[in-house]
Amino acid sequence: MKRLMLGLLVLTLTTLFTHKLSAQDQSRVTPHHTEQNNYVVLTRKIPQLKPILLTAEHFKQEDGAAFGDFRVIVCGQDVDQLTDAATMDPFLKQAKALGVKIVACGFSLNKFGVDRAKVPAGVEIVENGIQYNFTLQKKGYYSISL
Repeated sequence: MKRLMLGLLVLTLTTLFTHKLSAQDQSRVTPHHTEQNNYVVLTRKIPQLKPILLTAEHFKQEDGAAFGDFRVIVCGQDVDQLTDAATMDPFLKQAKALGVKIVACGFSLNKFGVDRAKVPAGVEIVENGIQYNFTLQKKGYYSISL
């Protein structure tokens, strides 16, 4: 009986300590486990570009070499302010210095009658800003909407 118990104990311990145990399923990796940290912010207000760009600057310093892409999508009624050079020039200069891409929602441009030709050259236009945001999220971008 002692031999049986000892044999079962040895078998149990051998099984426990030779089998790789993991508290998490490591066969599935979330999209955020990439070499680069990519970010996207969806905003409806042009004045929010200031704190958004400050955030981009912070993450660029914090992430170092892991800092990837940072995009700001502007949707909604404030897209008309994209054509105001006095408002946008400081933001565009800061964004360029940080490597931040500012993107305008084409749907919003159409809805609020903004001439695409007047949108600054540094601003990319996508047809649907919300769909574009979801597409970037699916690619692993960290995302927030303001």
